[in-house]
Amino acid sequence: MPVGTEDLLRELAPQVLGTLVRRFGDFDTAEDALQEAMLAAAIQWPSEGLPDNPRGWLIQVAQRRMADLVRAEVARRRRETTVYERDVPDSEAVDHDDTLAMFFLCCHPALSSASAIAVTLRAVGGLTTSEIAHAFLLPEATMAQRISRAKKRLSTLDRPFARPGDAEWRERLGSVLHVLYLIFSEGHTTTSGSVLHRADLSTEAIRLTRSIHRLLPEDTEVTGLLALMLLTDARRAARTGAHGELIPLAEQNRALWDRAAITEGVTLTTGTLTHGLTGPYQLQAAIAVLHAGALRAENTDWTRILALYNMFEHMAPNPMVTLNRAVATAMVHGPAAGLELADTLDDQLAGNHRLDAVRGHLHEMAGDIDAAIASYTTAARSTTSTPERDYLTIRAAQLRRSALRR
Repeated sequence: MPVGTEDLLRELAPQVLGTLVRRFGDFDTAEDALQEAMLAAAIQWPSEGLPDNPRGWLIQVAQRRMADLVRAEVARRRRETTVYERDVPDSEAVDHDDTLAMFFLCCHPALSSASAIAVTLRAVGGLTTSEIAHAFLLPEATMAQRISRAKKRLSTLDRPFARPGDAEWRERLGSVLHVLYLIFSEGHTTTSGSVLHRADLSTEAIRLTRSIHRLLPEDTEVTGLLALMLLTDARRAARTGAHGELIPLAEQNRALWDRAAITEGVTLTTGTLTHGLTGPYQLQAAIAVLHAGALRAENTDWTRILALYNMFEHMAPNPMVTLNRAVATAMVHGPAAGLELADTLDDQLAGNHRLDAVRGHLHEMAGDIDAAIASYTTAARSTTSTPERDYLTIRAAQLRRSALRR
């Protein structure tokens, strides 16, 4: 399937799914119908040409499949009547973008936070069950069951697309932002596969976050998340070499960073500071501003970054925050201090390659080459990302060669 068709289908999928769920009220069947419509499009569009209205084409094909399924289930005739009573004109269905409504539906209070995030990543973010399981550090079978139960629960809701009141809207916002953050994170650094990043996911996360920012421009966490995404994504072109190999932050050619995205991210972050540093996304954006402002790696203001990580960990305790604080601690107080902090995470991050990768880096800083090689090697064995594995393996090999020359 041509890349352009694949990208278009990924963009249209949540919009079409939202229309089907709003019209028919059956999440599971709507998703099945959407998959059949997308398969038909993948087969027909490359040979027959793109329809004038691709979104409308997908909706019509999926609706026909939905109607077939509804009519075939005699036991659900009461639902069939309800479906057609609340039907809307095709022109409205085609012209109305339900993507954001899908976010708030998937983050319905009827679902637990974990289930809401998982089903949204699947239905709107386009991640596979395997990718979501990696993000949650859970077995794939467990995640598949969680998503299935969540979709069945959503299908039982009365008027699922009714707009929540302002108080409920803001309650759901935290889950929506977390979902967007996870989608962006998976796009920025994929958890598995042969590529370091998936620009389709990170770009879609930025687009959707912009949409929410237009709705809630005064919300500092929405603004902070958008700024964080822009500042992080600005480094994309410098993060990989000619063959897709990983280039760590300290070694990146900063001339390749997207200065327009950095300027926008800095402006957004600065605009939130009149309210103080009050949320985790705002804090992460402030840290990203300090990285973006360093024209060379050695100019990075690690003292201020460490202070922000101290605030971040106090506000939202998390082992990955502590691990990042360990790196900042090492840059300010030396690698021994960073390693001491990293050692406190053995139970919480057991088997996580990032802990061993950080240990490798800090041992290398300390001049303990054998320990660095061992940590890099362990990290390489644990990661499912090919670029990360290759980088860690090569780093260990380079240290071995360096040690042999001495």
